[in-house]
Amino acid sequence: MEIVLNSYNTLIASALVMLIGHWLVFRIKFLSAFNIPEPVAGGLLAALVITLLNAATGLTLKLDTELQTTFMLMFFASIGLGADFTRLKKGGKPLVMLLALVSVFIVVQNIIGVSLAALLGLKPLIGLMVGSITLTGGHGTAGAWGPVLETQYGIAGATTLGIATATFGLVFGGLIGGPVARHLVRSQHREPVRNARERTGIEAISGTPRHEQGTESEEANRLTFELFDQPRLITAYAAIETLAMFAACLTSADLLGRWTQGTALELPTFIWALASGVVLRNVLTHIFRFQMFDRAIDVFSNVSLSLFLAIALISLRLWELASLAGPVTVILAAQVVVMMLYAIFITYRFMGSDYDAAVVAAGHCGFGLGATPTAIANMQAVTDRFGPSYKAYLTVPLVGAFFVDLINAAILQIFTQIPFLQ
Repeated sequence: MEIVLNSYNTLIASALVMLIGHWLVFRIKFLSAFNIPEPVAGGLLAALVITLLNAATGLTLKLDTELQTTFMLMFFASIGLGADFTRLKKGGKPLVMLLALVSVFIVVQNIIGVSLAALLGLKPLIGLMVGSITLTGGHGTAGAWGPVLETQYGIAGATTLGIATATFGLVFGGLIGGPVARHLVRSQHREPVRNARERTGIEAISGTPRHEQGTESEEANRLTFELFDQPRLITAYAAIETLAMFAACLTSADLLGRWTQGTALELPTFIWALASGVVLRNVLTHIFRFQMFDRAIDVFSNVSLSLFLAIALISLRLWELASLAGPVTVILAAQVVVMMLYAIFITYRFMGSDYDAAVVAAGHCGFGLGATPTAIANMQAVTDRFGPSYKAYLTVPLVGAFFVDLINAAILQIFTQIPFLQ
């Protein structure tokens, strides 16, 4: 038996899933501690219920995919619209260095994924779904690449695998960040802030000059990373203005996708949406001196991602993952170990081998396996104990929330075109 939901029913179902997810995250400490997104919490519960019903009665659920595609394209357009390249200047050399380190790690992550997938008898491209698509990219990128791998490369259950892997990454990205940072900080023989105060009566010295401690890191945190549930003041005019920009990005993505189909420039539509957002943002800002309303972009970004994830998760067919469970677990375990080693021996050393570098390494663990909120949570756990780090709070959110998706999209496109991986 198959239940078919039209676009209106799909929107209602996704809204209900988000409300249930909100309640679960509020009530279950584990979910909030590891920054599990509300649509993921509610959606996985819905997917589990549907799986049990399928096992008992053969029931399947089919949702309207047009809304899902629209919300997915809006989310990637929002990433582009938020990518103002003047922020590179604010971050300076540390930001450029972290971008380079993250780029190399994305390549490493994908090499590990495809290599182990081939060794374990899986299609090599499955390794990308257990690589940077889901771990660096997160749920949004997983939901976008899943249908591409399913339709163009014949990998059944890619979307389901992607959502499950991205959730795994969120949890372990939060688990390893703290231990990695503690190991690095202890190697510097650094005392917790409280102990230093008790012993000397002054603030512990951080990578930031003492007179700048606290205020600058707090300001950097406030300016460069905005919590998804933080109240925002948005006018009707700003909302309409922002919707028009999203519409322009989606129209551009649709046209470019049609014009390049079957050519060497053919790319997934969501990449065109992201690229259109980048061009529109920087042209409007730097040529026409247009004042972008970032708060409105953030709100529409969060709403579109939440609805997209809710619809994608309700559509999951968890029973399709049974044959992949063992090999995927091996690959994920390897990815966690490599992330820890890379953060300790590469990220930490190239970012300066000081306290700031230790906090950055913790943040890299967060968005290298999970997402930017996980990175922020990791860094907060360290700075609450050992003191503030202005450099980390300036560079990590900018890389994790904006530029990493641009880099990841470009690298993934190269990997998918390698003949022996297909």
